[in-house]
Amino acid sequence: MKILAVCTGSAEILPGKSYKTGIFKHPVEAGVMIDREGLIGDKICNRNHHGGPDQAVYALGSVDLDWWSKELGRDLEPGIFGENLVIEGADSRRVSVGDRFLTETIELEVTSARIPCATLSARMNDPAFARSFVKAGRPGFYCRVLKDGVIQAGDEITCHPYTGAAVMMPEMLQNYGRNLSDEDRDRYLAAPIHDKLRAKLTSA
Repeated sequence: MKILAVCTGSAEILPGKSYKTGIFKHPVEAGVMIDREGLIGDKICNRNHHGGPDQAVYALGSVDLDWWSKELGRDLEPGIFGENLVIEGADSRRVSVGDRFLTETIELEVTSARIPCATLSARMNDPAFARSFVKAGRPGFYCRVLKDGVIQAGDEITCHPYTGAAVMMPEMLQNYGRNLSDEDRDRYLAAPIHDKLRAKLTSA
């Protein structure tokens, strides 16, 4: 497996909107430093919902991007959904919380699925796109950074599957905002889920 693209963005205003967003990501050729807060130089505008140590990096598999290109009938460039990384051969339907992705210099741990919002719909110029995104079940995945380092397109990357009870990305996406059974709640809490979800589940 390789890193096919490393993408960063600046603050831009969405057409027809008044607020700025960092969702417009574009591939960069040079190496980019990643620390506990994410990619250095990548703009995150709404930190109430994006960014932070447990959502430091947003990754998408090349399988996901290829599927969306076919679904939408056009070639999609890396970064189209606001992803920081595109990973060759990865399929977010097969990714679980706790899976780790390692290069020679960095280590990432999956914490959650990406939940679509109105900003993504506006970015895709389709008011219904968030619903289509949920239905597709290919959300990509957020990661925390366990080891800082520099990453670049072309770097080799390996996936080390989580050895505990799996919490898969499509499941997290479908269960967002829903009440979990006691069994599912315990399974979620046993996995290294992101801090906001953990706080919500422990306070319920």
